[in-house]
Amino acid sequence: MSVLVGKTAPDFVAKAVKGSEIIDSFRLSDYKGKYIVLFFYPLDFTFVCPTELHAFSDRFKDFKTRNVELVAVSVDSHYSHFAWLSTPKAKGGIEGVIYPIVSDINKEISAAYDVLVDGEGIAYRGLFLIDTAFTVRHQVVNDLPLGRSVDETLRMVDALQFVTENGEVCPANWRKGEKSMVPDNEGLHRYFESQ
Repeated sequence: MSVLVGKTAPDFVAKAVKGSEIIDSFRLSDYKGKYIVLFFYPLDFTFVCPTELHAFSDRFKDFKTRNVELVAVSVDSHYSHFAWLSTPKAKGGIEGVIYPIVSDINKEISAAYDVLVDGEGIAYRGLFLIDTAFTVRHQVVNDLPLGRSVDETLRMVDALQFVTENGEVCPANWRKGEKSMVPDNEGLHRYFESQ
């Protein structure tokens, strides 16, 4: 598994669906200048996947207020995405999800982000936090049965934005509003003394 942290995010152009709109040429770099949470999921019409897509959608405003764009990707066709978005939540669908869902039917995007499952042709649950300069700053990859935490994703967004704006670092379990640390020995000592 490749580490993309610190590298320019692999750009792509692909078909996507956003609500009831089919986008013929969705380009990730069109979001350059904003923060991006790009996340991969295995397949449409499965089980853990709709819980994640709805969980991210439920917190859409929390991401928007942080200048973050959400983008989901799977190896399904845009037709499958459209059908799944037309299926009610009570029937296992993702009706109501409002961020773009990209079709990676050729598996090129999943390969570029190194999240393809060997021999299965689907993606692990990879999540990448991309900064305003289009650099990957955080990545996490879960195995297929392990759903992600939206709260943790928001915590990482808050930490990245805090570090970018203040130049201090965020210790373990840091949350917005909590004590940060100057990145030197004196800062570390002061941090532990305040605990």
